Amino acid sequence: MTLDFSQPLYALAPLAGFTDLPFRSVVKKFGVDLTVSEMISSNALAHGSKKTEKMLEKSPRETPYSVQIAGSDPEIIKRALEVINAREGVDIVDLNCGCPVPKVFNNLQGSALLSDLEKMGRAIETIKRYSDKPYTSVKIRLGVQEKNHVDIAKVCEEAGADFIAVHGRTRSGKFKAPVDYDAIAEVKAAVSIPVIANGDIDSPAKARWVLEHTRCDGIMIGRAAVGRPWIFRQIKEGLEEPSPELMREVVLEHFDQMIAHYGEYGVILFRKHLHTYSKAGLPGASAFRHRVNTVTDADEMRRTIEGFFS
Repeated sequence: MTLDFSQPLYALAPLAGFTDLPFRSVVKKFGVDLTVSEMISSNALAHGSKKTEKMLEKSPRETPYSVQIAGSDPEIIKRALEVINAREGVDIVDLNCGCPVPKVFNNLQGSALLSDLEKMGRAIETIKRYSDKPYTSVKIRLGVQEKNHVDIAKVCEEAGADFIAVHGRTRSGKFKAPVDYDAIAEVKAAVSIPVIANGDIDSPAKARWVLEHTRCDGIMIGRAAVGRPWIFRQIKEGLEEPSPELMREVVLEHFDQMIAHYGEYGVILFRKHLHTYSKAGLPGASAFRHRVNTVTDADEMRRTIEGFFS
């Protein structure tokens, strides 16, 4: 499996609680080039958590497939990699150096590594050395409080990363601060490995502009794909807004995948997706959202979905 950066590469960003196997397999139908697992704790993998190991599973459609881990202790990362190495079908191991969530940050993982570049470099080197997968990548932000994006990117490159994805905010910018696309362009100019731009890319026009402005080798979309898994086909092929028929088909397929993957609990987990799918300006959406919040039975949920999206 070779990643092709001769054309822009379109990737689905990892989003905790959203980009699980059912969602990724639906997005994959719409032409996304690369899918990434939800962020997985290297600690939990190293300690044999079965629930965490289930998060490594992928859909047969997902090639190439990247597993993203959070971690900073080389010994723990090494043990986590033994679990990942035993899995067929993983092409990339990605180190999360961007997650701003306090419990990850305070554990010296995620975006905390951006303030200790030596530790970050060691973590990347550990993956490069002990992973038997073809690629090692890193997802970064621009810094913690202050921007030191060029230094961060150079450490990633020197430590052996094959490519990086850059979210154009600092840790303190969370998900609300304006994305600094100039800074992403500076990263692209500073390193010779491929760079993927990430942050607030929510339409075909924005995707084109970001690629042009940053000269990046690809773009990564997260939140804009939730409730709109067809966004990748819109960007790549100019698909118009989906018809109600296509929408219904996609929502039902996603729902069926959730039930297959999680059993009856998938009904409750799917509510948040129905909240976003129903935001497409359909009549009666708020009553529908209110209704699905109380449904726990799979057959009843299916009928409710069919009724609303018909």
